Amino acid sequence: MTESESVVYRVVPKCACSTIGQIMFYSDHGAFFDGDIHDAQHGMHKWAMDESQPLIEANVRGHTSYAFTCVRNPYTRILSSFFDKICGIQRNGNRYRGNLVPMLIQKYGIEVGGEDGKEEFDQIKSFRRFLLFARDTIRWRRPMEPDIHWSAMSGHISTFIVNGGTYDKIFWTEDFNAGMQDVLDHIDTKVPVDLNAIPRFNESEGHGPKRAHPVEDYFDDLSMHLVYEIYKKDFELFKYDFEDPSNKMPVGEIDLAEVHAKLGE
Repeated sequence: MTESESVVYRVVPKCACSTIGQIMFYSDHGAFFDGDIHDAQHGMHKWAMDESQPLIEANVRGHTSYAFTCVRNPYTRILSSFFDKICGIQRNGNRYRGNLVPMLIQKYGIEVGGEDGKEEFDQIKSFRRFLLFARDTIRWRRPMEPDIHWSAMSGHISTFIVNGGTYDKIFWTEDFNAGMQDVLDHIDTKVPVDLNAIPRFNESEGHGPKRAHPVEDYFDDLSMHLVYEIYKKDFELFKYDFEDPSNKMPVGEIDLAEVHAKLGE
């Protein structure tokens, strides 16, 4: 939530959350946060900060401010998680979650491009093995709890509703400017925001190897089955095309009443 309480955003990892956070910060302060917005300890309210919690809770339960979130095609989101979190070196110079990658190499036979992620490796084979691991974490919570970066978007989005929140807008990263502009049109910001002048804050860019193949090449029949098992609600509620991994664009309009009904249970 912005300090001015102009708007509330439910973060969904791997869905333009760095850019959205920076836009919110800029809309209050006329400048971007110097660094990764996830590290900011001032200038905006976050649930992770104890002093922010009562303010956010009161605002959300009272629906005092416009509330929104942003979603992404499940196929490209899980691919992005693999290249960033599994193959990439994180901004602290270490592997994501310490011993996670060595465990994946040992238990699932995944390759990640060597120590620095720069070596050639069979991306498709490794990604499909990662997908088995992601499914195991989500279905059986083994060998670890599911990670926020590959757990379903509907799970993130539902906690806001279950705890008394109501979304005014859910838009797609694939049509980011139109969706974000609609949010800005509905709120009063301290500082005017020109979306066309805002850079993209892709904090995962450059962490890992570049994707060497088109999205659809990573998903054979079994992979698509696993993706559907994990993300069935995401495809249905946010209107993405399960049948065609090469089509990252939504195929229908998001029905907010349906989202609230199905995720508020």
